[in-house]
Amino acid sequence: EARTKVDAWLTEKFSNLNYRIAFDYTGEMNKLWMDPSSSIGIPTSFVVDRDGHIAFIGHPAELDDVLPKVLNGSWRSSYEAKAADAKRIARNQSIARERSLTRPIYAKLRPAMQDEDWTAALLAIEEGLAVMPESYHFRQIHADLLLHKLRDIKTGLPLMRQLVEDAIDKKFEAMSWMVMALNQLFDPTIDNSHLPHDDRFAMGNELSEQILKLNPPQGDGPLKFRWYIPVAQYYYESGNKDRAIELIEVAIKSLDHPEPMPDHTKQHYLTPLLQALANYTGEPACHADICVAPQNKAFETQNAATS
Repeated sequence: EARTKVDAWLTEKFSNLNYRIAFDYTGEMNKLWMDPSSSIGIPTSFVVDRDGHIAFIGHPAELDDVLPKVLNGSWRSSYEAKAADAKRIARNQSIARERSLTRPIYAKLRPAMQDEDWTAALLAIEEGLAVMPESYHFRQIHADLLLHKLRDIKTGLPLMRQLVEDAIDKKFEAMSWMVMALNQLFDPTIDNSHLPHDDRFAMGNELSEQILKLNPPQGDGPLKFRWYIPVAQYYYESGNKDRAIELIEVAIKSLDHPEPMPDHTKQHYLTPLLQALANYTGEPACHADICVAPQNKAFETQNAATS
């Protein structure tokens, strides 16, 4: 069945291929190529040079730069190649060690989440945090379980304050951590009406100011189309509708900068932005051939009205 699906996909997407495609259904590729080379995940490219040696292992996106050097024979023995491979191996071995720690945690967490057994899920996450206290994903799930699934405000609110403080103190990862924390408080798709108003808005204000300081609307910072949604929601619920609309419009414009996105990727990010814009203006929001009607949920209206 898998082979049939691959054949159909190749026929549809690459009908004029001029090279052979191998299909591995036994796991031999992992056993003979991926594992011995410390390679993790796909896609991974292996380039064999004219001498029959593996000259390059890495992501296909790197091939444009590497292939000419492989063809002229300058790559395999170069310092650049050895440094790149050492970096790749160190990174992948670190990921492998992390996965060996998280695999048993996810083995408990996934079924608990699927069964909506929030208590069991919380026990699994706390076990994971004992091993990896700075895991982005574990801390995200931990906050969500306490605040939104179990609604344990007494325990969840101090944890949320600590998450906000830690997120702001991050260096290179500060933006993604702050957006993650803000989404716990101002994700427009989640009912946050049970959270204490003053605490929620105080943390929302602190995070929003920091996010806009690091990635201002007038700058050319990345990922506004992802990061501005909870910030805009904070301003909307705070009563600053004009600021919320401005941020969403900036985020929409950022979709095609610094270069245009593929249509399917663009639509994925554009739809929630248009939904937010429609909700804030009370009118249909359109961009290119996509139009979205307002769909203010009861809890969104309530939150905005009481802020």
